[in-house]
Amino acid sequence: MNWKRWIATCFGLGWLPKAPGSWGSLPPAVVFYLMMWCCAPGLGTSAAMLVMLVAGCAACILFAPASIAATGKDDPGEVVMDEFAAQALTFLAIPLVVARNLSGVESLVLAVFGFLVFRIFDILKPWPIRRLERLPAGWGILADDLVAGLGAAVFAYVAMRILVR
Repeated sequence: MNWKRWIATCFGLGWLPKAPGSWGSLPPAVVFYLMMWCCAPGLGTSAAMLVMLVAGCAACILFAPASIAATGKDDPGEVVMDEFAAQALTFLAIPLVVARNLSGVESLVLAVFGFLVFRIFDILKPWPIRRLERLPAGWGILADDLVAGLGAAVFAYVAMRILVR
């Protein structure tokens, strides 16, 4: 097994059957949930999301070309570090908006909401997201997901401002 592909697949999550992008989005959502519930919202949770965002971006750019070469596809479904990074981006600012400690149920609802909003943006790829897939190698794989993550973040931020006080 090629270790570069192993990293690009988020340590094998991209090889799981059915919806590999959802599997790749799951680790940041779980970390977000646990940190919002156990550690309280704030800079620590945002810092964790930032680390996951940067690590996912670097892994996608550096290691996705190995999956591209092995599969012959421009955007192999097995590469899920792009979803990993973009899901972290979706959650990046939310801890700074929530001004109070959340219960376990509230934290879970927030994590599931952010996860679903990102997956919808990533799957539907509203304009101009799809055009970014044309960028070369790992950049094209990553860019469309980051913009989807940014769109989901804005949507989640607006929803948070309206729903959570």
